[in-house]
Amino acid sequence: MDKSILLELPILLCCFRALSGSLLQRNVATVIVQCRMCHLQFSGEKCSRGRGICTATTEESCVFGRISKRDGTPFLIFMGCQKNCADVKGIRWSVYFVNFKCCRDYDLCNEDL
Repeated sequence: MDKSILLELPILLCCFRALSGSLLQRNVATVIVQCRMCHLQFSGEKCSRGRGICTATTEESCVFGRISKRDGTPFLIFMGCQKNCADVKGIRWSVYFVNFKCCRDYDLCNEDL
């Protein structure tokens, strides 16, 4: 496992939050939704950190993130509630590709992504 990638993950997430907050101007639904939460799940394993359910505020969405290797093999998955969430597809990060999907459609919508 590449530990330097894990150490850089919080920096990457902060960049996406800042980018999505500055570029995205959309109306946020006032419906409160519950989201599946898992801070750290490696491919082929169960959730190892932060497992549970979070409640997204009116400013948040459910997020599903996947980091894959160059060949498309999943490396790391994370889920939860995120403020200023934005869909991101195929962003190259070192030898990995990052995808984010956001939803507010119904409770636990990020389980199905």
